[in-house]
Amino acid sequence: MIRTAEVLVSSPSRNFVTLRITTEDGVVGLGDATLNGRELAVAAYLRDHIAPLLIGIDAQRIEDTWQFLYRSAYWRRGPVTMTAIAAVDVALWDIKGKLAGMPVYQLLGGASRDSALVYAHASGADLEDLGDSIRSRLEEGYRAIRLQVAVPGMGGGYGISSARESGGRYTYEPAKRAGLTIEEGWDTRRYLAYAPKLFEWARSTFGDELILLHDAHHRLTPNEAARLGRSLEPYDLFWLEDVTPVDDPEALRLVRKHTTTPLAIGEVLTSVWDFRTLIQEQLIDYVRASVTHAGGITHLKRIFELAALHQVRSGSHGPTDISPVGMAAALHLDLAIHNFGIQEHMAHHTATAEVFHTSYSFDAGAMHPGDAPGLGVEYDDLAAARFPYEPAYLPAARLRDGTIHDW
Repeated sequence: MIRTAEVLVSSPSRNFVTLRITTEDGVVGLGDATLNGRELAVAAYLRDHIAPLLIGIDAQRIEDTWQFLYRSAYWRRGPVTMTAIAAVDVALWDIKGKLAGMPVYQLLGGASRDSALVYAHASGADLEDLGDSIRSRLEEGYRAIRLQVAVPGMGGGYGISSARESGGRYTYEPAKRAGLTIEEGWDTRRYLAYAPKLFEWARSTFGDELILLHDAHHRLTPNEAARLGRSLEPYDLFWLEDVTPVDDPEALRLVRKHTTTPLAIGEVLTSVWDFRTLIQEQLIDYVRASVTHAGGITHLKRIFELAALHQVRSGSHGPTDISPVGMAAALHLDLAIHNFGIQEHMAHHTATAEVFHTSYSFDAGAMHPGDAPGLGVEYDDLAAARFPYEPAYLPAARLRDGTIHDW
C-alpha cells in the first residue's frame, strides 16, 4: 500500500517537479511531473488533488490507478492532468520494478534491441558556428543530429544555443528566468528561403552518412509546411518536426499530399485520442510524445501500439525539461517496443546530475537505461535543497510587424 506521496520541486539549472511515492514497506518510486513554464500548476494538482487519493492504494495496481485518476476526475486530458497522471504512473512502474528486482523494460516484455539510437542538437549563429557545434557532437559520438541555425536578417531563431558566448558546451534552454516580456522575431519568408541552403551546406560538408533532423516548431501554415518539406527532399532528412500547429490534425493531409519528407509531430499532444487521426491516416511517420506529458509509460505504450498498426514509429521528446526520471522512463520504453524509431537526447546540466543519480548510459550514439531494478534513478534531497525553485517562462514569437506568432 502507498504510505506517502511527496511533491518535490527543485531547480538544478532549470525547474523540475518530481513525485516520490513510498509504500508501507519503504519501497520508493519516482515520477517526472515537469511542465516547462507551468511547473507549479502540476505541482499543485498533484499535491492538493491527487496525493491525498493515493494514500492506502495498492501500489501494484498500475492500470487500475491510471484509469481511476483519468476517469474519476471528470475533467480529462490536457497537459496538466496528463503530466500529473504520468508522474504517478511512472513512480508505480519504478516501484513494481524494484519489487520484482528487475529493470522496468523487462516488465514491459524485455528488450527488443541492444540500445536506443538517440539524436543530439547542434545550433549556431551562422554556418561556421553550426559547423563547430556539429563537430563537437560528432566527437561526443552522436550519429544523428538536429540542426538549427539563425536565419540571416532575422536576428536569431528557434533552438539557437547561447552557450558559445558563455564558454559552455552547445546546449539550448528556452525557458528564461525573467519576466513575461522575452520575445523572439520571426520571418517565415526568410526562413523558407534559407532552410534548403542550410541542408545543402550540411550534406556537402558532412556527407550522406550523418543522420539529419530539423524542427520548424509549429510556425508554418500547412501550405508553407508542404513547400518546406518538398524543398528539403533532396537532403534526405530523418524527419522534419512540428511543421505546422497540430491543433488541427487534418491540416497534415495537405502537407502529406505534397512532400515525402518524413514528418514527426506530437510533443504538445497528451493522449491517444489526440494522435488517432494522425496515426490512422498515416499523416505522420514518428510520434513525438513523451512519457512525462502523455500519461506515463502505461499510456504512451498505448499510443505506440496504435502507431505500430499503421507503420508509424516512435520518436520520444527528450529535451532538458524532461527530468532524468522522465528520460529513464523513455529509455525503458524505447528498449522494449518493436516500432522504435529514435530518441531525442539533450544532456542535462552537471547540477542536475547532483540531484538525480542515474544508471542509464550513452555509447556510440545510443543509450541504454541500465539494469538496476525499477527506473534506475535516485533523488538526492540534500543536493536538491541547494537549488530552490525560480520562476521561468518560455518566450513568445512575433512577426516583423509585431503580430504575435506561434512559438
